[in-house]
Amino acid sequence: MSHLASPTLDWSAVFPAVVTQMHADQSLDLAASALHWESLIDSGVAGLVICGSLGENQCLQPDEKRAVVKHAVEVAAGRVPVVAGVAEMSTQSAIHYLQDCEKLGASGFMIMPPMVYKADPAETAHWFRTLAQATPLSWMLYNNPVGYHTDVSPEAFVELADIPNLHAIKESSANTRRITELRNLTGERYRIFTGVDDLFLESAILGIDGWVCGSGIAFPKENQQLWDLAQAGRWDECRALYRWSQPLMKLDTCIHFVQAIKLLCQETGLGKEWVREPRRPLAGAEREQTLKIIRDTLATRPAAMA
Repeated sequence: MSHLASPTLDWSAVFPAVVTQMHADQSLDLAASALHWESLIDSGVAGLVICGSLGENQCLQPDEKRAVVKHAVEVAAGRVPVVAGVAEMSTQSAIHYLQDCEKLGASGFMIMPPMVYKADPAETAHWFRTLAQATPLSWMLYNNPVGYHTDVSPEAFVELADIPNLHAIKESSANTRRITELRNLTGERYRIFTGVDDLFLESAILGIDGWVCGSGIAFPKENQQLWDLAQAGRWDECRALYRWSQPLMKLDTCIHFVQAIKLLCQETGLGKEWVREPRRPLAGAEREQTLKIIRDTLATRPAAMA
């Protein structure tokens, strides 16, 4: 299969982690996904992260994951790079996925630690080194000890620095000290991204290269403006917009973050709330409380960006 042209992967700026749109019967809705991706590209994002945690990677069948990546590459059509999330339980399945996505035209990867099995530090390092050798493409290491119970410490990144195609870190430990620790230990060796929405401003002040955003996929123009204001050092304006978006950003850190962000996308007209089981759409008091947060915040949406 021939590749579509892909831009060189520059790990910087906003790389949204997108949801995987579904029909009410839980089947893939690639057409709805395409419309959402277009809105993100139009907002000025630097790349798309497909089939990450928010994209319900672990609940998709192997052929479905590949179908989503293939369609994203076709829709992006070389305008932005497509980064495929890698969330597998075994080394062999991860290698096969890496190689298939490369053939489909993905520009790079966001690789998570082994799913389900809690690897020790030596096993974790071996996992990442083995997968790095399976592809020539550039990749980002997704460190999320809160979600996946495997922590890649700043000291571990010193040891991994000899991996030639490991170029970026998605730092989601929720400990912003890590940004400075990584800089002090590894200098500019890695491009550092924050992966926690409601720590964006704090992380930006400390000096990050990019942002894998979640909740902002539902309000992409404002989300992109937050990044642009921070890059310009316009901190007062950035702080005001950050305060407005913070209630929505907190949806990215709750236990039902996929359901909450899909509901948020539905409220902003950028998707539907349908999820893949075992997840279920929000219901009852939790749904009403989430809708109140969303609607109260959107009611004060900055007029210039609405």
